[in-house]
Amino acid sequence: MSSAQLEGTEKGFTFKQDQGLDMRYNDQSGHLTAEKIINEWPQERIENILKEYGEEKFSKKIAKNITEHRKKGRIKTTFQLIEIIKEAVPPSYSKQKIHYATRTFQALRIAVNDELENIKKVLPQALSVLSPGGRLVVISFHSLEDRIVKNFLKEAKVLKILTKKPVAASPGEINTNPRARSAKLRAAIKI
Repeated sequence: MSSAQLEGTEKGFTFKQDQGLDMRYNDQSGHLTAEKIINEWPQERIENILKEYGEEKFSKKIAKNITEHRKKGRIKTTFQLIEIIKEAVPPSYSKQKIHYATRTFQALRIAVNDELENIKKVLPQALSVLSPGGRLVVISFHSLEDRIVKNFLKEAKVLKILTKKPVAASPGEINTNPRARSAKLRAAIKI
């Protein structure tokens, strides 16, 4: 799946366009949507997913602002959510390298699609179909995914790790493809 495919879905994966807060990779993935989380989950639960999945340092303020705004009416679009986040974070946060809504959107997407559990499920499956001498190469895009991959490679007794540290994109590649800035590649060979 590519970023271009996700952006073309109009499911709220991007905060650059005003879209509905769906964030499901496919419609068969269940009834949970980002809109449902934002409008129906308790403040503490929203705070927890922002903190845990987005590693958002302003998770408490953002969650509180979300619950205050939804009292006035349902939060339905990406632009509504962006404004709510903007109100909750200090002005200096908007001058950071990444957009101030990135971590919140990441956390919601991870929660809606149960991404971390899916990574935990797929790694052993990939290893089981890998022949001896075969290489398992995984690219992760945030620290939570990378931690799961790193621990799996360390704990799998039939793998020899080929990358002691994750391989990151070069500055040239990041200039060509800014999304590569957070990519980390880890590899191992089945013995």
